[in-house]
Amino acid sequence: MNNNISKLAARIKNDPKDSFSKFALALELIKIDQKEKALSLFLNIKQTDPDYVGVYYHLAKLFEELNENKKALEAYNLGIEVAIKMKHLHAKSELEGALLNLELEMES
Repeated sequence: MNNNISKLAARIKNDPKDSFSKFALALELIKIDQKEKALSLFLNIKQTDPDYVGVYYHLAKLFEELNENKKALEAYNLGIEVAIKMKHLHAKSELEGALLNLELEMES
């Protein structure tokens, strides 16, 4: 296990509500092809900290990689709603662009 993963896991053990550390750990796990573990962390953040805007883009991208396009569409759309609610216009724009790309890809 790499050092970043160990440190992040320790931080989460000390503070199970630390969404930032869960998010960072999920990204590290994706790098080493531990997608199911990353998915579990992203879904946990979505459930326990639904206003954590950053999780929706990465959750949707992971669903795309797992060929779960319907779930990806749902994650993008929910992320857009949260971004609007939280007034994160940059995140909203990124989510809308990714959503459009997925929709176009699904049409072809």
